[in-house]
Amino acid sequence: SSIKGGIVTNYYESDGLISNDVWCLTTDSKGKVWIGTIEGVCVFDGKNFNKFPLPEGEIDTTRGVSSTRMVHSIMEDSMGTIWFSSNAGLFSYAAGKLTDVTRQFGMQTNFVNEVVEGRDGKLWISTKVGLYCLEGNTIVNVTEQKLHVGKGIGSMAEDSNGNLWFVANQHELYSYNGKEITEFIESEPDQGPVVFQIYKDQAERLWFVGFGGAYRLENGGFINVTKKGPW
Repeated sequence: SSIKGGIVTNYYESDGLISNDVWCLTTDSKGKVWIGTIEGVCVFDGKNFNKFPLPEGEIDTTRGVSSTRMVHSIMEDSMGTIWFSSNAGLFSYAAGKLTDVTRQFGMQTNFVNEVVEGRDGKLWISTKVGLYCLEGNTIVNVTEQKLHVGKGIGSMAEDSNGNLWFVANQHELYSYNGKEITEFIESEPDQGPVVFQIYKDQAERLWFVGFGGAYRLENGGFINVTKKGPW
């Protein structure tokens, strides 16, 4: 769906969308909308939906909903490269060339959930087997032998201090300062949600949503945000 001038427009397969089962989307710096679905990727130029071919992967049998063509996340980095996180691996697209990054760097899994870019240009990659950091031509699994990730790494975001917050095993919340991984443990005065997704807004505030509602990270603690705020 899109909203403009108070008017909501819905798009379906009958309009050219490759699947009504949409999982992610992003608008790139040229104004094109990239849409990730359970059947792959298509690009909307404002008038037409055009299929963007990605290799076929495997079904993730540990998820309730999965497919061989599922795309979990699409991101454009500061250099204009588009990154696709899919069940076939991690792919980058730049200057008309699609690159299989998973194969290029010998990553241990093709099940990739998300990519985020840090302020220093590093790319953080959440996967089924751990959290990877890609810098230049070097990739490192930063959670290997440090954290049990039987159900993988999920949503991520970097805070204003450069710490990376991420979800592991579908509900555990951690932060990484570049050296140490710290688990967030709920205490009575500092309760937080069972996190599904983390989001950074334009003011670089982090929002956490899941069971228990929505929370915002403020001064190292969590504020419960209801429909009355605080905004």
